[in-house]
Amino acid sequence: MADDVDFLPGDGPTSGISVTLTAGTLQAIRERVGKRGLSAYLEKAAQRQIERDNLDELIADFDKVHGPADPEAVAAKRARLTGGVSAGGAAA
Repeated sequence: MADDVDFLPGDGPTSGISVTLTAGTLQAIRERVGKRGLSAYLEKAAQRQIERDNLDELIADFDKVHGPADPEAVAAKRARLTGGVSAGGAAA
């Protein structure tokens, strides 16, 4: 049908597949969304994973060019974003 067309995650027609999950994972999903929300939940989960994979690739490419981020700078920015305390012990 649309095998020769490139779609972005979340776009295009739907397509049925078979997915195998552990019993515990399936139970946890069904407790959250019920039996009728399973496909939508898995679609959103897959989209989030693709976003994370893309971000990991972007970070790896950045690190190749610029080197790894300074851990102290990362801790200070994390503290500022979360309202916590930086690695240096100063409140944000």
